Amino acid sequence: MSEEARALTQRAKRAAPILAEFSQAQIDRIVDAVAASAQAHLEPFARLAVEETGFGVLADKIAKNRFAAEDVHAFIRPMRTVGVIGRDDARKVVEIAEPFGVVAAIVPSTNPTSTAIYKILIALKARCPIVISPHPSAARCITFVAETLNTAAMQAGAPEGAVNWMTQVSLDATQELMKHRDVAVILATGGMGLVRAAYSAGKPAYGVGPGNAPCFIERTADVAKAASDILTGKNFDHGVLCSSPNSVVVERVVADDAKREFQKQGGHFLSAAEAVALTAVLITPQRLPNPKLVGKSAATIAAAAGIAIPEGTRVLIAELQGVGRDYPLSIEKLCPVLSWYVVNDWHDGCERCKQILKYGGMGHTMSIHSTNEPVILEFGLKKPAFRILVNTPTTHGSIGLTTGLDPAMTLGCGGYGGNITSDNITPRHLLNVKRLAYELRPAARRATPTAALPALPAPPVPSGLSASVVRATLTGSRAAGETGAIAAFVCEDDVRQAIAQGRTILVGERTIITPLAREVAEAGHVLVHAGWRT
Repeated sequence: MSEEARALTQRAKRAAPILAEFSQAQIDRIVDAVAASAQAHLEPFARLAVEETGFGVLADKIAKNRFAAEDVHAFIRPMRTVGVIGRDDARKVVEIAEPFGVVAAIVPSTNPTSTAIYKILIALKARCPIVISPHPSAARCITFVAETLNTAAMQAGAPEGAVNWMTQVSLDATQELMKHRDVAVILATGGMGLVRAAYSAGKPAYGVGPGNAPCFIERTADVAKAASDILTGKNFDHGVLCSSPNSVVVERVVADDAKREFQKQGGHFLSAAEAVALTAVLITPQRLPNPKLVGKSAATIAAAAGIAIPEGTRVLIAELQGVGRDYPLSIEKLCPVLSWYVVNDWHDGCERCKQILKYGGMGHTMSIHSTNEPVILEFGLKKPAFRILVNTPTTHGSIGLTTGLDPAMTLGCGGYGGNITSDNITPRHLLNVKRLAYELRPAARRATPTAALPALPAPPVPSGLSASVVRATLTGSRAAGETGAIAAFVCEDDVRQAIAQGRTILVGERTIITPLAREVAEAGHVLVHAGWRT
């Protein structure tokens, strides 16, 4: 398996200098062809993803594929990624794009085909060859995407090796790929263990781990729209996106209205006993979501827990009093289950949202539903999340589908989440930028002194024995450097004279050599040890 990782990385490495020489027109032609091929296969890609992984909803998988193939493509198409990409005439700085190199792309099982489309598009736009490591449980659908888009890329002029994918997938093979010396940068999307492995691979890495998005409903919110946004975001593809809503935090003065709206729109509030039953089947002892219920419908999850729910239920909702290990449903759930918290005011809501993010999802995403701009700004200033969505679903807003954020399927969590960036990842993150910088102002020069410099003090008279005295007192000694003779004492002057005369000095184990003599001799290779002669 590791042999395949090495072979594919070397193949990509051979393609890198070819791609690097392509013009902007050539790159855009390849990217256009790849996007068109993805657009023509939206449903087949999605269908295979659902069949293979068992996660999500076919229509929503198609929508995510369309987002990657159309929205991401439309955003990156006008982007300059070749040659001069910026010029600041006032500062006299010219920016020149340079591709990062081979990209190791780890693709998850929750969003397999859309993430593969997205990563291939942004890598090629940046002139970077890509090697994809599929999640083992989504290998067939990811391979199908890679094969299809590679064919389109090559037909448009991409070199062989521009798009590569592993067929023998395992954790060891993925780690081998990430650590390979020819990999320049890692795009890792997956669980926290994978992200940590990416950051420990010794390469630049964009790693994105779990989310746990809280959604705050403030007293001035349009409560009906807030309920619709949160349920829409949570129900989309059965909640498998990392920016999917996970908790509702609502001000007490509008809590009853909000609860009625959630119920009216398909939210089912669990009794205390039902919440216990749900926890038993949904959350593992390690406080992780049960993989058998990830991406499943509310009806399927309720049946697994032995809970009777009304027909048409979209999301299960559990009322909680706290956050942390004692409240297992406060984790990221990756399915249509929400936790529900009631707070006294926006200050308490602010603190509750912080607690939720700190328990999982630091730096990722949250939302606020409000028309009170000062409160909205306070949330922007105080929350440890880098995507704070206002009056929109977190799922759709975070990736740039319903907001002005850069369209992306990989969302950085910044320093809060242990990531190198808080950005939505685009081709710009796969470029290095060279800068031509012209002189704006001359460097200051020191004035030439006009007065005579003061005379230097005489050097101190050396104390101790001189070299000549030492030589005279050493029995049987001969002049340093004399033909065939082993010098008894070597000082700096001896070495410098030997260098000037082009000769060496023969030394033995009893030869006394001053430190300065050794230092000067090392540079000139002057000293020859008697034991080294042949």
